[in-house]
Amino acid sequence: MDQLRALKYFVKVVENGSFSKAAELFSVPPSSLSRRIADLEQSLGATLLKRTTRSVSLTEIGQTYYQQVSEVLSLLAYSDETVKNYQSTPMGVLNISSMVGFGERILLPLLDEFSELYPKITLNVSLSDDLSTLGRDQVDLAIRGGYAPDERVIAIKLMENNFIAVAAPRYLEKFGVPVNALALKQHKGLYFKTPNGPTPWLCEIDNQWQDVSAEQVLISNNGKWLVNKAIEGLGILMMPRWALKPYIASGELTELTIKPSIDITQQANLGVFLLYQKQRYQIPKIKAAVDFLVERVSGVY
Repeated sequence: MDQLRALKYFVKVVENGSFSKAAELFSVPPSSLSRRIADLEQSLGATLLKRTTRSVSLTEIGQTYYQQVSEVLSLLAYSDETVKNYQSTPMGVLNISSMVGFGERILLPLLDEFSELYPKITLNVSLSDDLSTLGRDQVDLAIRGGYAPDERVIAIKLMENNFIAVAAPRYLEKFGVPVNALALKQHKGLYFKTPNGPTPWLCEIDNQWQDVSAEQVLISNNGKWLVNKAIEGLGILMMPRWALKPYIASGELTELTIKPSIDITQQANLGVFLLYQKQRYQIPKIKAAVDFLVERVSGVY
């Protein structure tokens, strides 16, 4: 039995929850893949997977085995890539995943400069607000807003990600300028939709957190569209300061000063984080990208 191949098959079945999907990734028949995993279980004398007609799940010992095997395969892949990339010139395909707003506003323009500096690196960039798992989703670098994650990766804070409230001058002329948080309930709101739903408007009053969200006029995960609608005067918008900065500077939107101050979460210190696996930093293409983004983003924002 080719144990290494069987281990790779086993891990992909677990990650995809399906023999057929894993077989597609390896371009082999599902029956062949299933037989190799069955041989692996027989050689171990243990059942790793619980199979039904609709799903595949891990047994208790399978869960332990999967965690250990995943780490071994990840380390092996890292070792192989280190050998292949043992040169001073960064090269190869660099897979980057970024949240949409940051990607459009900041990352993509910077990557034009990066490509000029490192012409032998081929960029594969995906913009999505869905969460990605480094390694498993073939992502070398991920940029996400929120808090430093708990997963075993390096998380460098590139910049603050504090949300502010803005509105167009025409909206404020028509509906008035809110200065008290509780007064926001009488206004109209434009809401950015995260994977967990629309961002609420929260404030702390008398040591109690309260939802002071305005009437929902629009909800979308498209930041550009929401900004355009805010400029048209349709309502108050809360988004990160870095995303709204140019519109405030141009006078198209006005930052609101509201007391008590409002936010989208009860926790402080929101940030934009650059994530990567610690052991992969020595790969030239990844080291070049990490160093470049940390310097360029942290130095400007």
